[in-house]
Amino acid sequence: MTDVLSHFLNPRNVGDADEPSFTGRSASLACGAHARLSIQIDERHRVSQARFRAAGCDVLVASASLLTERIAGLTTADAASLAQEPETLVGVIQHREHCPGLACDALLDAIREYSNAARDDWSGDEALICTCFFVSERTIEQTIQTQGLTTVREVTSACNAGGGCGSCHQLIQEILDTHDLP
Repeated sequence: MTDVLSHFLNPRNVGDADEPSFTGRSASLACGAHARLSIQIDERHRVSQARFRAAGCDVLVASASLLTERIAGLTTADAASLAQEPETLVGVIQHREHCPGLACDALLDAIREYSNAARDDWSGDEALICTCFFVSERTIEQTIQTQGLTTVREVTSACNAGGGCGSCHQLIQEILDTHDLP
């Protein structure tokens, strides 16, 4: 609980990331809290800067502050993986279990925005499907064919595609649907 109090009383990385940045938002209908997290990504696909703005309780502010510190220097895939486990930020605090999740949801939303922009800007020879792990359409198709995969989860296990922010799950499913045809 001391980390929560320290990060609430002296939050780190409050504000907006420098441009160009990608922004994610989340909110709770239960308590009215909301969080906005912005990230800047460098040429190595690592979080070079993370900042947040939050309106809510001490657990939300502390969670967002801790999260921005922990993701600095991580790849977008590693940052998205960290966001899949919000309870690791401040532990489980009774009646506030959803607060760390709000910070993590905002991060995942920002990573999805980055992923969509990266797909639009991709200049490779083949279509980029998963920007968190930089997995191409050709790689996914080959993996499906050689291993006889039928679900997004199986594809993720086989080649990591879809293991980060999840914004490519629909694209992977469309590839799977195409390969279901005789």
